[in-house]
Amino acid sequence: MRFTLSASLALALTAGACAREAETAGSEAESLASQSAAAVTQAETAPAAPQWDLPDGAWRTADQEDLLYIDTDHGMVIVEMAPEFAPNHVERMRTLAHERFYDFLVWHRVIDGFMAQGGGARTNPGHAANVEGLEAEFTVRRSGEPVVTELQDRVINPSALPQMAKAGFWNGFPAGTQTAALAAITGDGQVQSWLLHCRGAAAAARTGDPNSARSQFYLTRGNAEHLNAQYTSWGRVRVGQEAVDSIAVGSAMEDPDFRPDNIRSMRTGDELPADEQVTIQVADTGSAAFAAYLDTLRDPSGNLPDICDITVPTRIVE
Repeated sequence: MRFTLSASLALALTAGACAREAETAGSEAESLASQSAAAVTQAETAPAAPQWDLPDGAWRTADQEDLLYIDTDHGMVIVEMAPEFAPNHVERMRTLAHERFYDFLVWHRVIDGFMAQGGGARTNPGHAANVEGLEAEFTVRRSGEPVVTELQDRVINPSALPQMAKAGFWNGFPAGTQTAALAAITGDGQVQSWLLHCRGAAAAARTGDPNSARSQFYLTRGNAEHLNAQYTSWGRVRVGQEAVDSIAVGSAMEDPDFRPDNIRSMRTGDELPADEQVTIQVADTGSAAFAAYLDTLRDPSGNLPDICDITVPTRIVE
């Protein structure tokens, strides 16, 4: 099947800064957010993603129970969750969505080129569910699933963790990880591994305590390198990144004239009638067909673009 990646489905990945639950932005976040603008502009002028023929066996259909349908003032955003990487955070999002916690709350802190943070109330930006804080989730067992492809060496976090690790994909999610070789000698295969904060990441907001995430979350509008392995990313926007990028910019904590946009509703796909479910397919990033696609992106020296600059083909099947 031949297809062209449309802007609504392509995950064009770029730019960066920081998100906290019930806190205002720090100076580091503001500085990094300002640096994001140039990267976003550059991404917007980049050549369109190439057309690519992928065989039917090179596509993975997202499970409806792992899809969050977030209805916004600018259209529907569909996020695929990754319980293999952040099981407790995913379960928290599922539970709160089922309880209708997010319905009629707002996007109370939005920084252009960085992220849109949601889950606050219009009159109380620090609003949160009456639940315990979650421990950060940055480890997986690599002796079985998930298998992260090790495509390139990459700094874990230029601000907090300047050490090198591997970066690649798992099921179409850009991820960082310690090596499979290390997993082989840890006894139980447990290593540090995390979903990257490339543009389109879905992650948990928190306070300065790394284990304080409760209910607020954010969707990135640019790359946020300094959040990698510091804030738990639990999913990825598969459809509707344009809607995320259109959410009104401002902070209910700081801007008296800011009128936040609404989270009209949030549902998991398995809650919806069949005729309202969207069938989303993501390229199987462990397949030979995807490896061949990556070869078309290599420079003359054989190097791939940064993992956050690689578009993972995504399509809606009617």
